[in-house]
Amino acid sequence: MASYYQCQRCTACCRIPGFVRLRTEEIAPIAAHLNISVEHFTQKYCELLPSRAGLTLTSRADHSCIFLEGNSCRIHAVKPEQCRGFPNTWNFPGWRTMCRAKEVPIIQNQLCSPETPLHTED
Repeated sequence: MASYYQCQRCTACCRIPGFVRLRTEEIAPIAAHLNISVEHFTQKYCELLPSRAGLTLTSRADHSCIFLEGNSCRIHAVKPEQCRGFPNTWNFPGWRTMCRAKEVPIIQNQLCSPETPLHTED
C-alpha cells in the first residue's frame, strides 16, 4: 500500500544544514507576505547558491532557517515548495532519525497532498 508522510511541524527540517532553493515565482509572494519589496527581501533574506544557479534563503549561524521562530515558520502560508514537499517530494539519507512525520497510508483512488489531511471512510 502506498503512503505519504504527514508533517507534525516538529521543525527539525528547518534546523538542518543545507539550502532552501527559491523558485523565481516564490519570491514575490514571500515578500508580499512580509510586507516588503522584492528587492528588500532578496537583499535581506537571500543568498546566491554556490552553483550561482539561483537563490537560497539565508540561514542562521546554527544552520536554522532565517524564518524559524521557536517552533513556527514566519512564512508558513507562503513557504517555498521545497519546504512544503519535505519529506514526500524530497528527503536525504537519515531523515527519519530527525523528522517526526507520521507515515499515513494513501487510500486507493484518493488524491491527497502532504498539506491535506486524509479523509477516511468510517
